[in-house]
Amino acid sequence: MTTSFDVNRVNWDDRAAIHLADKAGSYRVAEFLAGGDTLHDIEHDEIGDVRGLRIAHLQCHFGLDTLSLARRGASCVGLDFSPVAIAGARDLQRRTGLDARFVEGNVYDAPALLDGDFDRVYVTWGAINWLPDMAAWARVVAALLKPGGRLYLLEGHPALLTLDEYAEKLNPAHDWRTPPDRPIVMAEDTSYTGDEDRIAHPETHEWIHPLSTIITAVIEAGLKLDWLHEHELLAWQFSPLMVKVEEGLRRPLWRLPDGFPRLPLAFSLAATRTG
Repeated sequence: MTTSFDVNRVNWDDRAAIHLADKAGSYRVAEFLAGGDTLHDIEHDEIGDVRGLRIAHLQCHFGLDTLSLARRGASCVGLDFSPVAIAGARDLQRRTGLDARFVEGNVYDAPALLDGDFDRVYVTWGAINWLPDMAAWARVVAALLKPGGRLYLLEGHPALLTLDEYAEKLNPAHDWRTPPDRPIVMAEDTSYTGDEDRIAHPETHEWIHPLSTIITAVIEAGLKLDWLHEHELLAWQFSPLMVKVEEGLRRPLWRLPDGFPRLPLAFSLAATRTG
């Protein structure tokens, strides 16, 4: 029986191959290999000094952010379910020699795949929308952290994700809470990077999780919520009407156009394992 994870994995195998080639330059692979850093201003400002920390990066794609954290002085392990992405990440690690290793596997299996006692679990930009169960995910995070270790989560805002990304006025298109057994089925034959190469397996299965579900899952897993922030900037162009912001930023981010009602486009939180 084909599962949602099977559907999404072959899609991300296709995407990983396109992203590694980076013909549109969205991922800035060449700049990274020349010594650059791929983190955006939001995470740069929020994560603090990571030197000497042991970090687990869940759903790491092909590892650019994992390796950027290592370039900042952390010892990192990246996990992703796409063998194409993991092969690419391992190649980048070999070429840079940074303190990181990469493991292929499902995020829900992370406690069995990774050695625990991490100082930080790092999850950013388009990760949890591929997962049906936030409570199980939060328990995985707690199992990986040592006492006093911290989760850092940065994601697209669930209020934004309910909207039709193709409509001129961002009309409501999805329920604010997706049942685990009824994912949102979508199909896009090109990637969000602007690359023209076609995705051979365009179908994806996704879930929208309200902030209340995410925060409750984190607390019930034994983590203490340290802070919650909401942002008017996003790491990708969710809708064609969004405007790129580059001036003064480490990497481009996207916002809604002038005259459009302000909406939360992203959120971030930090939570600490208390015991």
